[in-house]
Amino acid sequence: MKLPEKGLAWPEIEARLNDAKKDDYSWRDGRMAVYYYYLDDELSDVQKRAYAAFWTENSLGKRAFPSLAKLEHDVVDFGLSLMNAPEDAAGTFTSGGSESIFLAVQTARDWARATKGIDKPNFVVPRTSHPAFSRAGHALGVEIRRVPTTRNDFKADIGAMAGRIDDNTIGLVGSAPCYPFGVFDPIRELDALAQARGLWLHVDACVGGFLSPYVKRLGHALPDWDFSVPGVTSISADLHKHGMAAKGASLMLLRSKELKEKYQTFDFREWERGPYVAWTMQGTRPGGAIAAAWATLQHLGDEGYMRCARMIMDNKKSLIDGIARIPGLTVLEPSELSIFVTRSADPTLDIGAVSDAMGTRGWLVGRQVEPPGIHMHLNPSHERMVGDYLGDLAWAVGEARHSGATSKDAGSTY
Repeated sequence: MKLPEKGLAWPEIEARLNDAKKDDYSWRDGRMAVYYYYLDDELSDVQKRAYAAFWTENSLGKRAFPSLAKLEHDVVDFGLSLMNAPEDAAGTFTSGGSESIFLAVQTARDWARATKGIDKPNFVVPRTSHPAFSRAGHALGVEIRRVPTTRNDFKADIGAMAGRIDDNTIGLVGSAPCYPFGVFDPIRELDALAQARGLWLHVDACVGGFLSPYVKRLGHALPDWDFSVPGVTSISADLHKHGMAAKGASLMLLRSKELKEKYQTFDFREWERGPYVAWTMQGTRPGGAIAAAWATLQHLGDEGYMRCARMIMDNKKSLIDGIARIPGLTVLEPSELSIFVTRSADPTLDIGAVSDAMGTRGWLVGRQVEPPGIHMHLNPSHERMVGDYLGDLAWAVGEARHSGATSKDAGSTY
């Protein structure tokens, strides 16, 4: 790109931006089930106004902007309360789930180094845990041991994970729920193992943290996974997923303030400018993201989050019931929250070819690789697409059967 000789006015800039988006999939119509979380234009407008109100403010500067310190404290306090944290718990507002996971692994590493003298640490995690754990391990010098499950419910295999623990193991991971299948790992069992071996236990609730408490209140049976489980040391939970906040917004929560102060804090003084203290991987931290998250909590309130949970679970039931009526398709069970996978129940029907056909109707299909399937992660806005999706899915199955095709893009996921 070459800069224009003279700066452009907004109408021209807006036109160019809209032109750049012309080939994007329509999230407003629910034509994808990944990357976005949306309720309605009213909430979106609140978020934009709140973000703009703190557009320039930098949350690194707590002395300059005590307002942001207060807003961040409020958001973290809500997350701790929702997840049944003890009175002495602490948390940090981060840019997203990957940073929350990174900080949890870093804090656990430094805790183990200081308290156990472990300098070649490893974490034992289910294979279904998010790739961010492996990214964090790569950057931090922590071996991430991914353990496949032999269970038919896709949940963490406690016995197999126990078999991978050694003297350098510092922690375990469970998901609430895992992203590939939308099922909760047995956190109570992981808790017993972690406490018996003196290990850190991190729960990745980036998907479920701000949704499952409300789904549980609707009467759905969900397992315990939060700080009510005594051995849970840290939790990652995304505000910009089912917290319905603007991107990027997540929380990394710790069972005690001591863990944050001793092992998460970066306190640097070896330069001329004086003390530099940080709790995240960011330096500059956009105040708008914090303000928009705070505004989202205020706008939705308890009733709003209950409404979102009800919409998601109702949408899921409608979709699963409709898919069951399409010959050749089935939904993997169990599926405990907002994620489910559709796969072929007919060996002659290639689910990848069904996905390809859906793409010709303007759907961005999430492709599950193991086992091959269509991955869906629902949010409230999918209410508007249920009928169209089921109609096009039935058509796509017929098209794949007629053509006998196999998928060209079976490896396309993210």
